[in-house]
Amino acid sequence: MVLRVLVVDDQDLFRGGFALILNAQDGITVVGEASDGAAAITAAVELEPDVVLMDIRMPGVDGVEATAEICTRTSARVLVLTMYDLDEYVYDALRAGAAGFLLKDARREELVHGVRTVAAGEALLAPSVTRRLIADVVGRGGPRPRLAARLGELTEREIATLRLVARGLSNAEVAAELVVSEHTVKTHVSNVLTKLGLRDRAQAVVFAYESGLAVAGRSQE
Repeated sequence: MVLRVLVVDDQDLFRGGFALILNAQDGITVVGEASDGAAAITAAVELEPDVVLMDIRMPGVDGVEATAEICTRTSARVLVLTMYDLDEYVYDALRAGAAGFLLKDARREELVHGVRTVAAGEALLAPSVTRRLIADVVGRGGPRPRLAARLGELTEREIATLRLVARGLSNAEVAAELVVSEHTVKTHVSNVLTKLGLRDRAQAVVFAYESGLAVAGRSQE
């Protein structure tokens, strides 16, 4: 199966460079490019890519708005690109449905790995950066009681799974922590997403912090 990628960036140099790198990989093809959010939405609907590589800061329709629209109207996975690891726009994009983010100065191998990772249905969230990012934004308003109350919809095992996912653990690592099979972990994660109405693992991480279940800088044991 060939992964279809749409590259979105308002700077020609970045857009062309990303496309060149991805087109050189086996099993990946760039099906289109867009220079702003509005064009990205149109292209995503028409071209049906598997992954959208999305610049976050663009004039007009920015990457956050475009991500929300694309995640609502298509099944594409959005991988956000940013210049800053603590960019509040990235947090907004994760809430809007982005599957993860990369810094624009990421190495070639990291870019390719990122595209393959989100295409496979996983979240691409560097645990330390993600915790700092979310804590910085969530910390300003504190946990949201309405979201915290929704944790009551989950079983104890599902809550334990969500807590570990928020720490950045993979399914295999969660399985080892809980002493269960990976299949069981996948079932727990699926139940969490369904019960909380979340799109994917990245949104689950945001929910964990916003609800107060996870707190940056504190052991989540």
